[in-house]
Amino acid sequence: MSGFLQRIQLGLKKTSERLTSGISLAFTGKKVDKDTLEELEDLLIMADTGVETAEDLCEALKKEKFGKDATPEEIRLFLRHKIAERLENVAQPLIIDTTHKPFVILMVGVNGSGKTTTCGKLAAMLTNQGYKVSMAAADTFRAAAVEQLCEWGKKLGINVYKKETGSDAAGLIYDAYLAAKESKDDVLLIDTAGRLQNKQSLMAELEKIVRVIKKNDASAPHSSVIVLDAGVGQNALVQVREFNKTANLTGIILTKLDGTAKGGIILSIAKEAGLPVHYIGSGEQADDIYPFRAKDYADMLMGVK
Repeated sequence: MSGFLQRIQLGLKKTSERLTSGISLAFTGKKVDKDTLEELEDLLIMADTGVETAEDLCEALKKEKFGKDATPEEIRLFLRHKIAERLENVAQPLIIDTTHKPFVILMVGVNGSGKTTTCGKLAAMLTNQGYKVSMAAADTFRAAAVEQLCEWGKKLGINVYKKETGSDAAGLIYDAYLAAKESKDDVLLIDTAGRLQNKQSLMAELEKIVRVIKKNDASAPHSSVIVLDAGVGQNALVQVREFNKTANLTGIILTKLDGTAKGGIILSIAKEAGLPVHYIGSGEQADDIYPFRAKDYADMLMGVK
């Protein structure tokens, strides 16, 4: 297992330990019955799998094993299999369609989700894959975000389009697209300002950004990715719903998996949103990003080696 995956496993340890120890207590020396299923459902809800998902998983277990003896390990393996099955459909990489030049990726999310860092990591990964990448520092409210993106640009040797603090973000993006097209860039990554999903003025600005992007290319943005902090639990679902209304989301990157007890949130998101989960992230380095893989995640969640 790579160092990165070990870190993710460590991050999910809180969720995993709570689930595995709870399953051991509930099922050791007991049959699968109404009481043990209720205990399991509570454990899954506490891990932020969501009520519906918890009910579905318990219903699946009931159908297969009700009234039968089952060791805690058998229960964990059963759940691991069912969770991987559910996540398989949403575990999809971000595909760059080279018929669009540049392929525009709009990065959105709330303050503190790790969006700017994720933008840099994504730029590093795509550059390593041979794409010619540029970035637009459209978080014009925060000088620190622009500086951070410029540092990534310097490190990677790629263009970062920026303007002075307080500039109109939509105007910057319009100019950045034209410059990226002129430079024959394969990918233009747009780092937008972090905004709370319930702030209407900021969401209206995001709507304007999307409209302006379409003035240059009606099919753009070709990918609208929301960056979600895994630690916020069920609030992540609210973010997905609200940002989807404005930015027509096409995918998710899940960050900060290095210290959360809410690792089951991805199951809630998979059930409700059905959006592809492209990558998981943890840490600040360029290679601290990893394709989301259903089986790996289910193994780590259920403490299966």
